[in-house]
Formats: sequence, structure tokens, C-alpha cells
Amino acid sequence: MEYVALAARCTLGIVFLVAVAGKVRGRAAFEAFRRSVPALVPLPRGRVPAALPAALPATVVALEAATVLLLTTEFTAPAGLALAGAVLLAFSLGIRHALRAGSRASCNCFGASSAPLGRRHLVRNLALIAVACTGLATSYAGPQPQLAGAVLAIAAGGLIALFAVFTDDLADLFTAK
Repeated sequence: MEYVALAARCTLGIVFLVAVAGKVRGRAAFEAFRRSVPALVPLPRGRVPAALPAALPATVVALEAATVLLLTTEFTAPAGLALAGAVLLAFSLGIRHALRAGSRASCNCFGASSAPLGRRHLVRNLALIAVACTGLATSYAGPQPQLAGAVLAIAAGGLIALFAVFTDDLADLFTAK
């Protein structure tokens, strides 16, 4: 079971690291992310506090960075997995709100895609929440992993992370236009 927890840590660590890097790679990237945030706040229009859209983007980046840091050590990994699940749940609620409101806000999740939010983003986040929960449930299970198993777990986590990061590209590849 320690291999499952390691794969989950790797998956979420890569996903959140790419998310942070995509948002802070330049002023334009952060500005695009900042502009997409108000549509994701699940409050009625006109009820969003003026300071919230200004502070929320930086808070999101800080939470994502904290998640990455917490996932790096075995001692702090359970907190990182719990934080990842909570952050992903908050993102999912924001996406659900935007979809219900008919918003065509773009998903600046990883900084590179300007694809509008869709159900695939909810599915991706729910799958990542499942990864976080599974990792958390198995993170207290047993001895240190053997090297070969750890390498396979890290590779599996990396592969799963690639699917999550490139959700929009894969969806475009497999849908007819």
C-alpha cells in the first residue's frame, strides 16, 4: 500500500507543481489566471467582496505551492494529500458554479490552456480528489518501499499527472471539430 500512497503523492505533486509554474511563469500568465477567478467564486453576482478577487489568485497559488511542499516528505504527506483534496474540492465547486451560471470562463488551471471550463474539468478534479483520498487512506500503511517498487510508483504517478495536466489537449485530440 505504500506504493499507492507514493504514486498519489507523485501525481498530485506534479499536478500542483505544474499549476503553480503555469500561473507564475510570467505576468501575462498570472493576469490571465486572475481574470478567470471571479467567474469561479460561488457567490451571486454583486455579492462578491471587492477584495476577494484581488486576494484570491495569490492565495490559490500559495495553497498550491504549500501542497507541493507538503507532499515532498513522508512526514508531511498526509497533510499535503488532505490539502490537495480540499483545494481540488474548492476548485470543483467553483467550476460547477461557473458551469451552472453559463460562464464561458477559461480554464487557466495550468496556465497554458485557454479552453473554456467544461465537465471534463470536473471529471478531472473528481479523479484527482479520488487520488488524494486513496493516497491519504494508504499513507500510514507499512514499511519503507523497495527501490524498484518506488520507481514504478513514481512513474505511474507521473503518467497519471500527465493525463491530468493535458486533459484539454487530450479532449481536443479525441473530439471531432
